[in-house]
Amino acid sequence: MSDIAYPVRANPVTTEPRLARYILIGTVVVLIAILLFAPLIAVFSEALREGWSAAISSLSEPDARSAIQLTLLVAAVVVPLNAVFGIAAAWAITKFDFRGKAFLITLIDLPFSVSPVVAGLALVLLFGSNSALGAWFIAHDMKIVFALPGILLATMFVTFPFVARELIPVMMEQGRAEEEAALTLGASGWRTFFTVTLPNIRWALLYGVLLCNARAMGEFGAVAVISGKIRGETTTMPIMIEMLYNEYLSVAAFSLAAALAMLALVTLLLKSLLEWRYADLLSATRRH
Repeated sequence: MSDIAYPVRANPVTTEPRLARYILIGTVVVLIAILLFAPLIAVFSEALREGWSAAISSLSEPDARSAIQLTLLVAAVVVPLNAVFGIAAAWAITKFDFRGKAFLITLIDLPFSVSPVVAGLALVLLFGSNSALGAWFIAHDMKIVFALPGILLATMFVTFPFVARELIPVMMEQGRAEEEAALTLGASGWRTFFTVTLPNIRWALLYGVLLCNARAMGEFGAVAVISGKIRGETTTMPIMIEMLYNEYLSVAAFSLAAALAMLALVTLLLKSLLEWRYADLLSATRRH
């Protein structure tokens, strides 16, 4: 009997006819084109309707520049804070057993179930001038509502679940064995975190940070309530876009919307570059 091993044809993943697969794939591609690419094309085409000079000049207006700077400032403050909170929450939930763990997970999911407008209104009621806490802050010359601190609080509330919700499933799947082994070998808690835990969760952390950053820059409801929409002071890019559009300044509104979309695209590009760089480093490590 021959000992030659003949290749075995792999079974197909699906048993549907080829036509059904093509129809399904085509439907998905069409939906993606309609829901994602068509709005982007419409935004950029409307922004450039009167040419590049008109779009650039509208972005150079003081109110537009103030909105861009405020949006970037809010994201720069909120995203690192929520990343730290998300890591701490995921670490506590996945590495320790304690009473109230399920309740803590429910609290983390709370911003997903509460309307951002309601969250903004709750912050206004809590820190407004009619409340005892708000009156105390005002008496000490610390303004929360209709100022930058209120915008930061509202943005933090609506974005803080993103990092934690990305890390918790990953860390649950990884378990505690590696951390326990490192601690058994004498590693400190911080050394265990930086050498064992963080390398295992870095891509989930990056994805959560990207989602948090996108939501922070694009948040409208909660910020619109607590900011007061003071032009040039508390207007972020989404709020400024609405104000310009309501004033029938279409080119200025869509130019600012295109700039906001470009920020999101740059974020996705950075994510792709980091993943590509990591793949190259991993391949080089395996070769050696």
